[in-house]
Amino acid sequence: MTYTSGDVWLGIDLGTQSVRALAVTDDGHIVGAGTHRLTSRRDQARHEQDPEEWWRAVSKACATALTDVPKDAVQGVAVDGTSGTVLLIDSAGQPLTPGLMYDDGRAAAEAERVNEAGEAVWSKLGYGRMQAVWALPKLLWLLRRRPTLVRGARLAMQTDFINRRLVGHDVATDLSTALKTGADLITEDWPHEVMSALGVPGGLLPPLVRSGAPLGNVSNDAAEATGIPAGTPVYAGMTDGCAAQLGAGVVDAGSWNSVLGTTLVLKGVTRDLLHDPQGAVYSHKAPNGTWLPGGASSTGAGAVARDFGDRDLAALENEARRYADTGVIAYPLVSDGERFPFVAPQARPFVLGTPRDDAERYAAVLQGVAFIERLAYDHLDLLGAPLGGRIVLTGGGTKSASWNQLRADVLGRPLDIPENAEPALGMAVLAAASGLDPGEAAARMVRVRETVEPGATLGAAGSAHDDAYLRLVGELESRGWLPPATAAHVRKRTTG
Repeated sequence: MTYTSGDVWLGIDLGTQSVRALAVTDDGHIVGAGTHRLTSRRDQARHEQDPEEWWRAVSKACATALTDVPKDAVQGVAVDGTSGTVLLIDSAGQPLTPGLMYDDGRAAAEAERVNEAGEAVWSKLGYGRMQAVWALPKLLWLLRRRPTLVRGARLAMQTDFINRRLVGHDVATDLSTALKTGADLITEDWPHEVMSALGVPGGLLPPLVRSGAPLGNVSNDAAEATGIPAGTPVYAGMTDGCAAQLGAGVVDAGSWNSVLGTTLVLKGVTRDLLHDPQGAVYSHKAPNGTWLPGGASSTGAGAVARDFGDRDLAALENEARRYADTGVIAYPLVSDGERFPFVAPQARPFVLGTPRDDAERYAAVLQGVAFIERLAYDHLDLLGAPLGGRIVLTGGGTKSASWNQLRADVLGRPLDIPENAEPALGMAVLAAASGLDPGEAAARMVRVRETVEPGATLGAAGSAHDDAYLRLVGELESRGWLPPATAAHVRKRTTG
């Protein structure tokens, strides 16, 4: 990570456990990186963080990332944050409340009110209903418990708080981050009638802009704290999931990003807004006006960590190769309840058949996750989503070469794996686009490490897994979790 010459763009990722900053050249070389940990307060449904700690962590991470970068090289900065994290601030930008984090679930009662008042708008936007962990229910929760704070207060997303500190004045919030607060991404405005019905004061809500819009320039005070040169342009960011998608280079309609971490998340690009009657898929809006649909499953690599965390995974993976065609079918949920590619709060993990040993049980888990990934793409096809573009794999699951190959075989598609796809890189790409379409910047800055071709191990990619895949689909349907229409579409698509 040695700087030689050329423009540098700074991306900042506000994660749950840490803040990450990357300094990236115009051709995608990382010339500086900094990370600083964050702490949380958790108690059952409660999950809070201290906004001042966000700023301290941003300051330290940026200062480290820019240690060896000349000040005149830094051309712009953008910040992403966790989706649905909110707080109230005063007129000077000081926090009036803790940051209620993306998974804080205390606003269940408020979510019912939100869904009653905004049913028509949420349906128009394609997701149908809000969940208790979304930002608008949490805003109502704050207003109900802190009524004395409302006068003169302003709603801030996590990224807004940091962007305001960077530029030294009030800022607009980006449409991506504002989705879970009820922003109408079609009109690109707040649904004022809904907000009024919910008792949300109009002056509480920040203006809305698209991701990538200029917000201002880094102030002298912020420059002293962070090491970012004063006067550096600050661009509106997006949620961490959308930032990671941009960092993976998934910017063209019909392209998709499969993120396999603790859970499995799919993010893609469509020209038209998708409508999902189940509410399993919801769409952000891209800087160029295209749509970014996605969904998060409750299956993923977390099932491996939970069930095999005390094992030598490399050795277990090697043993599992002899069970590439296992007849054991696993539905490996990380936690109870499914969110995508179908919605079933009552869903529970199961195994059909009896594994002969831990290696076969491990092979069945890997296969089960790959099958749910295939089911996700089948569900997207049912909704009319274009699927003909690239599929890019990111997340910790890509460390397993055999799992990458299995996923390519199950999908019957070549899969690209980038060198680096973290959200902070996506924010550097967004800043480099300077408010324009980020596709050109992504083409310069995102590098593909390898492409995994299907059929390398089983020869008949996709079709070799059809019988086992259809068994899982049938079981999910028979348990009442997978809608019959989805199951029928899967069978038609699989058998032709």
